[in-house]
Amino acid sequence: MRNRVFFALDLLLLPVAAIVAFSARFEGPWPADLQLAFRVFVLCAVPLKLLLLLWLGLYRRLWRYASVTDLEMLIVGSGVCALVDVVLGTVGLTAIGLLPGRLSYAVILLDACLSALMIALPRLAVRVVARHRRRSRDDSFRRTIVVGAGVAGGMIVRELAENGQLGMVPVGILDDDARKHGLRLHNVPVLGPLSALEKVASSIAATDVVIAMPSAPGRAIREVVSAAGAAGLVTRTVPGLYEILSGEKRVNALRQIEIQDLLRREPIKTDLEQVASLVRDRVVMVTGAGGSIGSELCRQLARLEPKKIVAIGRGENSIFELVQELSRLFPEVPVRPVIADVRDHTRMESVISLHRPYSVFHAAAHKHVPLMEANVAEAVLNNVLGTQNVVNLCDEYEVEHFVLISTDKAVRPTSVMGATKRVAEHLVHEAALRRQSGYVSVRFGNVLGSRGSVVPTFLRQIAEGGPVTITHPDMTRYFMTIPEAVQLVLQAAALGDHGEVFVLDMGEPVRVLDLATDLIRLSGLEPGADIEIYFTGPRPGEKLFEELFFKGAHVVPTDHPKILRARDSEAADHAVETIATLIQAARENRSESHIRRLLTGLIPEYSANVDTGEYPTLEVEGGDDFGIGAPAGGGSVEVVPARGQRLA
Repeated sequence: MRNRVFFALDLLLLPVAAIVAFSARFEGPWPADLQLAFRVFVLCAVPLKLLLLLWLGLYRRLWRYASVTDLEMLIVGSGVCALVDVVLGTVGLTAIGLLPGRLSYAVILLDACLSALMIALPRLAVRVVARHRRRSRDDSFRRTIVVGAGVAGGMIVRELAENGQLGMVPVGILDDDARKHGLRLHNVPVLGPLSALEKVASSIAATDVVIAMPSAPGRAIREVVSAAGAAGLVTRTVPGLYEILSGEKRVNALRQIEIQDLLRREPIKTDLEQVASLVRDRVVMVTGAGGSIGSELCRQLARLEPKKIVAIGRGENSIFELVQELSRLFPEVPVRPVIADVRDHTRMESVISLHRPYSVFHAAAHKHVPLMEANVAEAVLNNVLGTQNVVNLCDEYEVEHFVLISTDKAVRPTSVMGATKRVAEHLVHEAALRRQSGYVSVRFGNVLGSRGSVVPTFLRQIAEGGPVTITHPDMTRYFMTIPEAVQLVLQAAALGDHGEVFVLDMGEPVRVLDLATDLIRLSGLEPGADIEIYFTGPRPGEKLFEELFFKGAHVVPTDHPKILRARDSEAADHAVETIATLIQAARENRSESHIRRLLTGLIPEYSANVDTGEYPTLEVEGGDDFGIGAPAGGGSVEVVPARGQRLA
């Protein structure tokens, strides 16, 4: 029996009800026979009532969430207790010889009414107190409009009002049924039609919208999403309960989509204490510190109590934001912001000679495949010259540990970005052979949630009502999260010693099409019905499948179960001269074909000619090599359903 408090209250209050009933009927001192009748009645009626209430289940209910069903049970329990009063007071006690005659009908009636009141009041008081406590927190909750005043809308309104963990409070409902306007659903007003969303949101200072129309067509959902976006509201949607139970749609629990939802495997975690010796009480330097990976590196490093973090970046705004964040989260860690370009040898030498870092994490690079195909010289200068400057200066100034952040696109590259990162790996490998120390490279898969990556692009397309654009239905990629990528970098710094390449075991590659459909369903929508998917064709430099290692590479496990170590073939003897020629050609802004030929001479596996397929192209903003559709040669063309281009 869980409701012990209510049992104790009933045990106390039911006799009080009998006392009040007898006192109201018989004024003045009670004669001996009346006192006997009272004692017999209480001793018989109260235990019997408690047993019947226990049998009815009134002590197995969460009364703070009391509903109409619970109220019905209260009425039934009160009725049963009244029946006990009538039976015992009129014939029961007389029949078994405990009293010479029946009780007064007034006593029986008063006791029945008062017993019902004593049973109901404590339970309803719990419900009222809980509601008032929730209301006292409403000011700090996000003010939410529920779209749909049907069954699903009623469930959502009730859940938002009852569940304080959601941090949301329903302040209005919208529905196109004019008969519901001006009425209240669970005490929340129906304020108008869906078309009034922007106006209503402004008038009641709403911040969120929950769409509770599981049977509405995709067009209606897109219109609400579009209007909510125009009003600056955060939009969530929920499938119908029948769709969840039937398996047609998945539950997204009224939360924003999290990156780890898309991995199709458990996120990999590592013990950063293993690498604390590289950081604690040391000066560490991060290039590209304003980027997605660089900024997360700084956060993880700050947790390991470094002596100082030197954060280098070209963009002043991103470095400013990073410094502000770190000073707020880790006030005890000194952070030295440096605005510098890794291509500037003189500037980088002054920074490294001044701060003398113990460990350097080189995250500064151009990573967007289509952009680098159109800016070949810039890719060489940033990815090759920048790496050469930093790694050679680290060697000159006796930096103990150097980690290059590379990419799986460096394996048999088909893009300028991949080829330049492979050259950068050669530079690090060469420095490691000279120093015989911890200079290593780390190859990433595609990092979910990084700046310009697939997830933000897909989410924007979904928020706009579609279509979601994918280059090819068979394109696959290895995926990892930003924290996984950063932990890989830190572990590699501790494990590496002679120019190895480290790779995270990311499981099986994932089809980009599967990733897109997961995102759509996690948003509470259905691919093909609510959000359409278009295939736009591979772009220059893209591969359908990525590889983690070169064929024939010596791959061995490490002390970490999810990190692999590889020793790739070394660069040719003439590589140093050819790299210098490549950099000079980029500085002189020589023709793209000339620079590509030099890259091919350095990286024999590099193939600059990639079949772009027969798919039409669709103009889409942004995106690196994550299978996001974008025009191969600029402009846009009309998308037509050719070769299975549209996913029905």
